[in-house]
Amino acid sequence: MAHEFSRRDFMKFLAVGTGTFVLGPTGMLLAADFTAAQDTALPGTFPRSETLIARILTGRVGTPDNFNHWVGWKWQDRGIQNLADEPLWTVDFATGNIVNGSADAEPTYNDDFTSLTVTLRQGVTWSDGEPFTAADVVYTVETIMQWDNFNAHNFFVDNVETVTAVDEYTVQFDLKQANSRFHTTFLDRWGCTRIFPKHIFEQQEDPTLFTFNPYVGCGPYKLHSFDPQGSWTAWEKRADWDKSPTGILYGEPQPRYIIFQYFADEGAQILAQLTHQLDVAELSADGLKALLAQSTSSRAYQPTFPFVVNNDPAITGILFNTAKAPFDNVDVRWALTLAIDIAEYTSIAVDSSGTLSPVHIPHLGPYPADYIEPMQDWLKAFTIEVGDGETFAPYDPTAPQRVADTARSRGYAFPEDESFIAQSFGLGWYKYAPEIAEKLLLKNGFTRDGNNMWLLPDGTPWTISFLAGTVLSNHDARNAAAAVQQWKKFGIDASVYNTENMDGLGAVGDFDVSGAWPAQEPWGAGPDLYRTLDRWNSEYIRPVGERTQGIYSRWSSPEMDDIIKRLRETNPFDTEQVIAIGIEGLQEAVKNMPGIPTYGYIGFVGWDETYWTNWPGSENPYNAPYTHWPNFKYMTPFLRPTGA
Repeated sequence: MAHEFSRRDFMKFLAVGTGTFVLGPTGMLLAADFTAAQDTALPGTFPRSETLIARILTGRVGTPDNFNHWVGWKWQDRGIQNLADEPLWTVDFATGNIVNGSADAEPTYNDDFTSLTVTLRQGVTWSDGEPFTAADVVYTVETIMQWDNFNAHNFFVDNVETVTAVDEYTVQFDLKQANSRFHTTFLDRWGCTRIFPKHIFEQQEDPTLFTFNPYVGCGPYKLHSFDPQGSWTAWEKRADWDKSPTGILYGEPQPRYIIFQYFADEGAQILAQLTHQLDVAELSADGLKALLAQSTSSRAYQPTFPFVVNNDPAITGILFNTAKAPFDNVDVRWALTLAIDIAEYTSIAVDSSGTLSPVHIPHLGPYPADYIEPMQDWLKAFTIEVGDGETFAPYDPTAPQRVADTARSRGYAFPEDESFIAQSFGLGWYKYAPEIAEKLLLKNGFTRDGNNMWLLPDGTPWTISFLAGTVLSNHDARNAAAAVQQWKKFGIDASVYNTENMDGLGAVGDFDVSGAWPAQEPWGAGPDLYRTLDRWNSEYIRPVGERTQGIYSRWSSPEMDDIIKRLRETNPFDTEQVIAIGIEGLQEAVKNMPGIPTYGYIGFVGWDETYWTNWPGSENPYNAPYTHWPNFKYMTPFLRPTGA
């Protein structure tokens, strides 16, 4: 088991250490500065000049000693996906390329997409020294199919007829049905099917109950230690880093240690970075402004407004629980959409710096040219039935200009030309039309009380609890704060419910509305939207109370199922056909609005250049810029220590 540290251990290290120790805001060890003459560190201590400290995005780890992320939700960004694991393939959304990781090439399909062959990278070993081979891949798939508690159990049972190790580095899959995207279950973007180390898991009587501590992966870092309260996890560079795909592809990672630390709030992050005890901060708009105003060693992704990282392939927004009344009614979902003034909304959520998208993919990379621009005529012509024969066209192509005007009124200076507005604020969103929203609700039996507050059709007060996480600077919480303000203004008793169990409640359908993304994120490389659309597959929906296999809205439709099937049977490299079917899928989602897309995920990242430089900023975006993404391991060989 990996070393766990108690408060008593920590105080002992304080007493015997030869350097200066610094406590983080939670009282946990952040770092240690050692004398130049000291070649090694005591267990649990980290020489600051060799240590990179980052914030864990998803918050304090709830099950610190359990690394079995194949079962339920685990905090993969504590270093599992971003340092210790090497999937077969990874999307690099900064460059638009696919990184061949523990596979050495793209898969090869037969003509009808019922069989594929995967070749593995030779020379890769697990972090305990055992070779990585085809036997690991075969064992992973067969074991997941055997045990129904594994997250991907249904997918593999539905798709795999047989999986065979042709030789030590070649795997063949024979499928039950044509599926030209089968390989993408192994394509890491934020989550994928990762490979078991067979030599460890085959020793377990029940692998679904195995805590897999210490974690063993093929990545360039191995588990060093973790806080038993879940506040930090520390990783150490493998001595044999050159036997990881990262080392083979890009060279030696530079930090010797990397620590993922939980911070209770962004004020704690700012203080830690101002004292050089946090190399990477992820903040709100106001938090980043406060950091840059006080620090001479911190920088943002972009040097000028809007400062943010804007190449993340995720759309943020509002997710409805369509298995629960009244959110099962499309009129209600549209009423809640039209009750939002998007210019006010984004000023509340992200200080007017978000890029809008009216469809369920973000406005970045290939998506504006492939989808959002070609859909403009359809969006302008699209109408909803208001009642009594009245129709309403909800699309507003002037919405980005309204957001820009709000940003300018807040003191931001930026170019006024259309291209900048389109790039920074998007091409359109939906009208602020509370009078139409009211008609939609009245049409469905809603009424107002004497205080002008909305009542449900049964006459009881309409209350909405908006589910969000506890990290208030994250976009789930920012969307929650903005939506609740807008809906309260409209006369709904709305409130935010912050919990560390956001994912668990969402998965089993125990919520009204959530800050979880309104649609599954696309891959971020190329135009294929299969990853986004397939999450609305009716085959994945489970009854409320059970953990659903699809998106947590639990929405689908026969039309969407047909679109998914046709896309699955289409060559993913047939760009014209892929885009045509993808547009149909986005149209179906807009019509039904199971979740409201608001703005693309943006990152208010502050990098401290005291100890590490050559961050992948906008002037040199050589890699995805986030430490919580799987791509972070590919950044580590390019970082440069300052020698401070």
